[in-house]
Amino acid sequence: MDYVEFGRYLSQQRELRGLSRDEVSRVTKISPSLIAALEEGQIERLPNRVFIVNYIRSYATVIGLAPEEAILRYEEVDKAAPEPSPVTLERERRRRAWLILAVVLLVLAAGVFAALVVTGKVALPQPRP
Repeated sequence: MDYVEFGRYLSQQRELRGLSRDEVSRVTKISPSLIAALEEGQIERLPNRVFIVNYIRSYATVIGLAPEEAILRYEEVDKAAPEPSPVTLERERRRRAWLILAVVLLVLAAGVFAALVVTGKVALPQPRP
């Protein structure tokens, strides 16, 4: 079993009980997008493992499954999933660092531009009458 099959299992159990994703979301207070990610096995769209386990516990309780059984199924899938390689982790870390740098530079440039406008060193174009 993989994450997609686990998500399919949750979805089928919910549907057997005649509940919609929105109903589960409303009762559990888990966002509809996270419910969808859980049911579709899109683990990359979900937060850290501790949150996922709590989501599964709440989800299972609402649809009438034994929470511990659902969590055990998830843990079996999670243990079988391959760990990301160090190279992949390093690439992701560098990508995030570049993204943060780009955002910081953009904010800095906007601040400098705003300061120049406020001090009158750069004039904004005036609308034509």
